[in-house]
Amino acid sequence: MADQQLGVLKALDVAKTQLYHFTAIVIAGMGFFTDAYDLFCVSLVTKLLGRLYYFNPESAKPGSLPPHVAAAVNGVALCGTLAGQLFFGWLGDKLGRKKVYGLTLIMMIVCSIASGLSFGNQAKGVMTTLCFFRFWLGFGIGGDYPLSATIMSEYANKKTRGAFIAAVFAMQGVGILAGGFVALAVSSIFDKQFPSPTYDQDRVLSTPPEADYIWRIIVMFGAIPAAMTFYWRMKMPETARYTALVAKDIKQATKDMSKVLQVELEVEERAEDPKLNYGLFSKEFLRRHGLPLLGCTSTWFLLDIAFYSQNLFQKDIFSAIGWIPKAGTMNAVHEVFKIARAQTLIALCSTVPGYWFTVAFIDIMGRFAIQLMGFFFMTVFMFAIAFPYNHWIKPDNRIGFVIMYSLTFFFANFGPNATTFIVPAEIFPARLRSTCHGISAATGKAGAIVGAFGFLYAAQSQDPAKTDAGYPPGIGVKNSLIVLGVINFIGMLFTFLVPEPKGKSLEELSGEAEVEK
Repeated sequence: MADQQLGVLKALDVAKTQLYHFTAIVIAGMGFFTDAYDLFCVSLVTKLLGRLYYFNPESAKPGSLPPHVAAAVNGVALCGTLAGQLFFGWLGDKLGRKKVYGLTLIMMIVCSIASGLSFGNQAKGVMTTLCFFRFWLGFGIGGDYPLSATIMSEYANKKTRGAFIAAVFAMQGVGILAGGFVALAVSSIFDKQFPSPTYDQDRVLSTPPEADYIWRIIVMFGAIPAAMTFYWRMKMPETARYTALVAKDIKQATKDMSKVLQVELEVEERAEDPKLNYGLFSKEFLRRHGLPLLGCTSTWFLLDIAFYSQNLFQKDIFSAIGWIPKAGTMNAVHEVFKIARAQTLIALCSTVPGYWFTVAFIDIMGRFAIQLMGFFFMTVFMFAIAFPYNHWIKPDNRIGFVIMYSLTFFFANFGPNATTFIVPAEIFPARLRSTCHGISAATGKAGAIVGAFGFLYAAQSQDPAKTDAGYPPGIGVKNSLIVLGVINFIGMLFTFLVPEPKGKSLEELSGEAEVEK
C-alpha cells in the first residue's frame, strides 16, 4: 500500500495552528453554543410555565406542568434533534457541508424566535405551539452535530485536531452558562420592576402577569448568537476534503485552501480507485467500518442514558441541599432566579471544567484513554452515590453528595461526552463522514430519550403514596442509580471497539489514502 494522500490535504494536515483554525472553532462553536442554550434554557422555565398556565387557586402548592406536558416540553426537542441528526447528516454528504450548514442555522434562528411567540393565552395553545416549534428547533440543532464536527475535523491539522473538535464541543458548556446568566439577569430585572408576594402569602399575586414575558425572553435570546454567525458561515469555503474527495473537484479544493492557508498549492490530477466507492450498506463498509461504527453508536447511546438522567436528580438534589427553598415560600420570578442560580453553579463547578480538560489533554492522552477513564470514574461515582444513598440524603452529608455528583459529570465531560462526539468525525471516509456522525449522534439522542423519560418513571418511589403527582410507582432513586452505574460499566466495555485516531491523518484513518502498489 502506498500513501497516496492528496497534496492539498497534506498541506492542511501539517499546517501550523493559525487564525483560520480559530475562526472555524468560533463559527462551528456558535452553533453548539445556541444548541446547548436552547436545549438547556427550557429546564430553567418549566416551573414558571407551571405557575403561569396550570395555576389552581385551591391548591396549597403552586401550579406545575402535568407529567405528560412536562415530558413533551422537555422531550420534543430531543426527538427533533434525533431526526435532524440523521437527515442533515445524510444531506451533508449529499450536498456538501457548507450548503446544509446555513440551512440548519436559519432553522435554529426562526424556531428560537417562534417558540417564544405563542397562539392564544390558554395552556393548551401555548404548550402546543411551544412544543411544535421546539421540535423543529431540535431538528435544526440536530443538523449542527454532524456538520460542526465534520467541518472542524476536515479543516483541522493532524496534531491538534482532537483539541479543535473538543473546543467546538466545549462551546456547549459556554451555552449552558449563558442560559443561566440570561435567566439570572432577566429574573432580577423583573423582580425589581414587579415586586410580588410569595405563594403562601397571596396565591394569585405571587405570579405577576408580566412574568409571562420572562420565559419568552429567555427562550428567544438563543436566536441572537446564531444570527450573528450566519454571515461568517456563508463566507466559509466548502471543506477541501469534501470538494476533492466527494465532489471530485481537486482544482477547486486547491484554490479554496490556497486562500485559507495563504500559500500557493499546486493542482494535481488523480486517478480514481473504484474499490473505494463502497456505500454505507455494502459488505466492504461492514468489513472496514462495521465494528468502529458499532463502537461509536453503542458508547454514545449508553453515555447519553446516564448523562441526560442527571437532569432528573438535579432538582431533587438542589431542594435536598437547600439551594432551592420550598416552592410556596417564593414568588414566580424569584423561583426562576433560584433555579438558574443553582444550575449555573453546578455548571461552573463540574460541567464546564470537564470540557476544557478534554481540550487540553485529548491530543496528549488520546481519545481511547479519556473515554475509558471517563466511563470508569462515572461507574465508580454512580455506585458510590447509589449504595450508601440513604446516608447521602441526610442533611449533614449533603455537601459530600454534591461533590460526588459533580465529579460524576466532570468525568462525563472529561470523558465519553466529548470523545463520542469527536471520534465519529475522524474515522469514516469523507463521502460517508457526516452520515456516520449523524447516525452515531442520533443513537446517542435515543439514549438521551431513554435517560430523560425512562428514568423519570423509574426514579419514582416504590411506595405509591410518595410518587410525584400523576406518576406510577417506580424502582426508586437508589435502584435507578445502580442501573446507571451498570450502564456506564457496559459503556466502558464497548469502548474497546473504538479505534484511536490520535495523530493520524483523516485519509489514513478511513483508508482513503491507500492505493494498491
